[in-house]
Amino acid sequence: MDTRSFDDPAVLAELGAVFEAYEQALMCNDVAALNAFFWQDERTTRYGIADRQWGITELVAYRAATPAPNFTRKLEHLRLHAFGPDMAVAQVEFVRSDTPLRGFQTQTWVRLPEGWRIVAAHVSMR
Repeated sequence: MDTRSFDDPAVLAELGAVFEAYEQALMCNDVAALNAFFWQDERTTRYGIADRQWGITELVAYRAATPAPNFTRKLEHLRLHAFGPDMAVAQVEFVRSDTPLRGFQTQTWVRLPEGWRIVAAHVSMR
């Protein structure tokens, strides 16, 4: 594998913008936007703090049933890494305003014909 294409600044800039748009949609509970950020496929996986969704059908149902957050999040230590022009990973720590616990979020992004989409996500807290 040729690692010279890793962390291309242009790809990281694209990913940074889409990651920020996802965070805004999350905090505003823009369900349509949140659903659109994910790969529209039954192979999509999301593991949440106390939930899991296998496939876009379960993820859409989860989002429809999840109330808007009554907290804010402060993001820390954002790490974006691109592995070529079409695959990237975003990792971030967060602190919510409603708990002293620290959270962690990992997303695997793939550039598909329709744009950057999350194909796998994991959220946890400790």
